[in-house]
Amino acid sequence: MRTKMILSLPILTIILWFCVIAPPGYAKGGSFQSQLFDYAGKSYTGAEDPSYLNYDLALREYMVDRIKKQFGVTLNPKNYSGFDLLEIEALFKCKKSEEPFDAFLKMFPKGP
Repeated sequence: MRTKMILSLPILTIILWFCVIAPPGYAKGGSFQSQLFDYAGKSYTGAEDPSYLNYDLALREYMVDRIKKQFGVTLNPKNYSGFDLLEIEALFKCKKSEEPFDAFLKMFPKGP
């Protein structure tokens, strides 16, 4: 009896593990996020590289959508770079509830 339980424990653990893990197709924000994963692990020759420009555009669209969902602030993806939007999101997460969002946005120059 004890050996059956010892042998079935790893099998049960594996089955439960697969039940807990959600398939990647069901991840939040699948459309923008999957576009970003297309660029994962790639390297670029510079800021003028067409592949980099496509990546930056996908990042900007994804971040603008994420900031709107989390904080209710609508930003124009053409006004900020992808990395500026990452920084803006980090600052929004750290801000006090009584601080206005505009105070943080003034720190970033508008332009690509």
